[in-house]
Amino acid sequence: MSLMSPGKDILEDNAERLVYLETFGCQMNENDSGRMLSFLKDIKYIQTNTPEKADLIIINTCSIREKAEHKVYSALGRFKTLKRDNPGLVIGVAGCVAQQNGGKLLKRVPYLDIVIGPHNIHRIGDALREVKAHSRKVAAVRLKDVLDPDEYGRTALWGGVKAFVSIMRGCDNFCSYCIVPYTRGSEVSRKSADIIKEVRELAAGGVKEVTLIGQNVNSYGRRGEDVTFPELLKCAAGVAGIERVRFVTSHPRDTSVHLMDLFGEEEKLCRQIHLPVQSGSDRVLGMMRRGYTRGEYLEKVFYLKDRYPDMAVTSDVIVGFPGETEEDFRDTMGLIRAVRFEGIFSFMYSPRPGTDAEKLPGQLPFEVKSERLRVLQEEQRGITEEKMASLVGKTVKVLIEGPSKADPGEYTGRTPCLKAVNLPLASDLTGTVIDVSVVGARANSLRGAHKERSLLCS
Repeated sequence: MSLMSPGKDILEDNAERLVYLETFGCQMNENDSGRMLSFLKDIKYIQTNTPEKADLIIINTCSIREKAEHKVYSALGRFKTLKRDNPGLVIGVAGCVAQQNGGKLLKRVPYLDIVIGPHNIHRIGDALREVKAHSRKVAAVRLKDVLDPDEYGRTALWGGVKAFVSIMRGCDNFCSYCIVPYTRGSEVSRKSADIIKEVRELAAGGVKEVTLIGQNVNSYGRRGEDVTFPELLKCAAGVAGIERVRFVTSHPRDTSVHLMDLFGEEEKLCRQIHLPVQSGSDRVLGMMRRGYTRGEYLEKVFYLKDRYPDMAVTSDVIVGFPGETEEDFRDTMGLIRAVRFEGIFSFMYSPRPGTDAEKLPGQLPFEVKSERLRVLQEEQRGITEEKMASLVGKTVKVLIEGPSKADPGEYTGRTPCLKAVNLPLASDLTGTVIDVSVVGARANSLRGAHKERSLLCS
């Protein structure tokens, strides 16, 4: 449905309204949610953590995994009673599930008012006006091959020391299992000047660490942008006030030597990389259409590890891909043991509608996939615990992010290697990088004590 312009703008009455926004999925979705809140702020919407108080409820969705999509429908079910008790409440679904299902969602969920895809976030105000002025349901899911001038460049309402900055959208890889090219469209990069302007605005607002994000950040510059991705990273690191720069996600095929060498040239670039491998079997990688072999992946990982002993490498792994044999799975386990990742995000394969892998023969039983996932996660858990324990007694640099959510009497931060550290502080040092002695280790975090001198995390 196209968005119309009502004669009377019923959202510009200076009345403050409350929005409850729930986000599922990746950093791209978190960034999208931040931009959505920025656009909503312009029309007097203030964020609330209580859906019962909200005038607008938005669920920003992910459809990469089947379970993530199920969470969306479960969340919508919780809000059905709120809509019944308050007919003026507007409920919307954004993100990849919105894009994938479009107007069908409005039929499946009768009390839903707005369905808005990732390319249309900046039109959230128009969608609300349409609902309010004309009592129409809105599905804004048109994909575009170009960026609208007002689509990006909105400094998100981070209110902290870290921020994600989207540098591109979409993906041209078409891995056989992945729905992203269909829900986020083809690759389009933002202009470097707009990106750096946003980084400067964030730095002026107190942000100390920026993470440049995209479905495949290595592709930035491929279509004739004025700078390459490594050059963009250097520009971001050169912004006054920025202490740390990260990026996610990298495609192994497009990870260049130039990019890998930058870790040794740019001090502010954190020595941490997320490099999804998905499988350790060449046969499965071929069926996935990943565009690299096991050997090529390992060559790049060990290039990084050999040059930078403190480099932290994390990854994504899918088990139970159609046709995956026991030998294929052993190859994956062998790669896990050879690389010894800092951590991995691991998943059972789940068929996504519209992908080529959905039609492949050899779909494996749930029990087989579940057991392989258990074995994989148990192996990785041991590796991660060993790596965390090896840091006890060492000194690391920690960017303090603020009070700990688990214990407001303490503070939390992260090392350059992205390890979470919790520690007591005599004063509020939020936004500063301090030297911390590691005095304890858990599965997912470190225990620290503030000290003066430091060594690099290894």
